[in-house]
Amino acid sequence: MTVEIVEFDDGHAAAFKALNEAWIAKHFTLEAKDSEVLDDPNGKIIAKGGRIFMAMAGAAPVGCVALIPMSDGGYEVAKMTVSEAARGTGLGRALMQRCIEAGRAAGAPRLFLETNSRLGPARRLYLAAGFKDLPPEPSEYARCDTWMELKL
Repeated sequence: MTVEIVEFDDGHAAAFKALNEAWIAKHFTLEAKDSEVLDDPNGKIIAKGGRIFMAMAGAAPVGCVALIPMSDGGYEVAKMTVSEAARGTGLGRALMQRCIEAGRAAGAPRLFLETNSRLGPARRLYLAAGFKDLPPEPSEYARCDTWMELKL
């Protein structure tokens, strides 16, 4: 499978939403904060200085990830997923590498993420990319029980 990672455009909005709703519904419950972001990625991410990367296998979207700007100049890595069909291909690593490169190019001091300890493959990906665990902090997501950062 040949995959290209591209910048988000309006034509990707439905796929961004569908990819994320699929993984969230499989493991958790879709929360109000999820809907807020997924219903308006341009307003909630792009317009605030963030970025979304879409992984495309030809015309088919097979993964995505967002970088949401934080008040400290860093970025939150959010809404990262790879379709069931593309799992195990290294696409998650490629999406994370794109986030790291984009963060460094923007001069961000760090990447931050919130996740759930039940998502073993995701946690292994983050650790392999160099993320370190942080102490718990308040989250807008009920499912969040793990906080991590990568100093850039």
